[in-house]
Amino acid sequence: MMKNLLRWYFSVSLVLRILAGIASGAIIGITLWLISKNSSAIDVPKIISRISPFGNVFVYMLKMIVIPVIFFSLVTGAASLPLKRFGAIGAKVIGWYLFTSLLSAMIGVFLALLINPASGSNLADWNKMASDLSSEAAQIGSKSQTDGSFSKLLYSMFQNPFQSLAEGNFLAIIVFSILFGLAVRACIEASNNQEYIDRLLSLLRLANVCRDVIFKLVDWVLEYSPIGIFALTIVNFSLYGPRIVGPYISITLGVITGIIFMIFIVFPVIMWLATGKNPFVVLKKIQEAMIMAFTTRSSAATLPVTLKIAQEELKVHSELASFSLPLGATINMDGVCLHLPMFAILASNMFGIQITAFDLVVLVMVTVLAAIGTGGVPGGSLMLLFIILKPLGLSNSQISIIVALALGINPILDMFETMANVTGDLLCTYVVASREKLISD
Repeated sequence: MMKNLLRWYFSVSLVLRILAGIASGAIIGITLWLISKNSSAIDVPKIISRISPFGNVFVYMLKMIVIPVIFFSLVTGAASLPLKRFGAIGAKVIGWYLFTSLLSAMIGVFLALLINPASGSNLADWNKMASDLSSEAAQIGSKSQTDGSFSKLLYSMFQNPFQSLAEGNFLAIIVFSILFGLAVRACIEASNNQEYIDRLLSLLRLANVCRDVIFKLVDWVLEYSPIGIFALTIVNFSLYGPRIVGPYISITLGVITGIIFMIFIVFPVIMWLATGKNPFVVLKKIQEAMIMAFTTRSSAATLPVTLKIAQEELKVHSELASFSLPLGATINMDGVCLHLPMFAILASNMFGIQITAFDLVVLVMVTVLAAIGTGGVPGGSLMLLFIILKPLGLSNSQISIIVALALGINPILDMFETMANVTGDLLCTYVVASREKLISD
């Protein structure tokens, strides 16, 4: 009986199993939330504490493999292309990422002005809502003051590689891996000694084999993903469901609407204009990565799945995917760029600040540049509020109020933001691959 059940379970497509986990988890989570609000007979927090490890272990599994995936993928990707071609393709990848981030920020500003959150509202009411989360907001503000400066970001790019691998400093890992791969390619191109070249090629073959082994681990982790996502969904809905009611609803719906518009309108139009191919066929192929990003809330944690889909479903050459996608997981934050302007307009309405056209231009530019440093981790956009709100003239205490309010709905928004980030990574990579003829037939 058990063997037949397992055989049936694994015969169902992974996407359907994940969707079933989300749907059933949402139902159970909402039920637990209703029970917690209306009855004390059942200890809901205790139930959640028993369920949450099954979801958390899934995120830890993804984080376990993401560092070696980044390292081996970037080394092989950077070393696979001739140096001259690598420079041209790298510039195009970064250019596409900056373009979509800028477009997202502009759409975010437009939606924020259209929705105009908190216009005519009572500041005392908003302060009351933020009071429960003020201490956590202060901690985020403290972290942003030490880690958010440009010089700190620049220094973090160049660290002891072993320290970076141990601490999970994605930006430093990416920089070192790319430089290491480029150095291998430069040694190959500069040498006339065939024996020496063969040794370097053997090193690259070893890196390729290691990457393939890591991808096999990815397959195993994905088989667990429906269970992990089921648990994560229960916890998210049982804990954060109430956050989207009341005064939050306009902000939440505004951000979600903007992200859905980006994913299903803006991205497809850009891809169709750039490649002439049906964008919705591509979106269907990457749905597994989109769902994974939605549930894990981390571009970095989703990266192993993103790389696998780019190469196996989209047929993008490994040398491009291995370079573009790890880079995109760190610097391409389309969802964050769309989300942050909403809270900037909220702040201006709450504190009576007049925003000029020039302020909006500055807001867009600062949002794009600040988003590069979020690192692809859950909730990374919160500390960026301290960066983008400073140019508006807000004090730290005023910014802390906005961050406290953002904390209330961030888990919900973060799901949609991360899905937009990962979708943008894949579509930008696909566009560059199509134009550079780096797609297998």
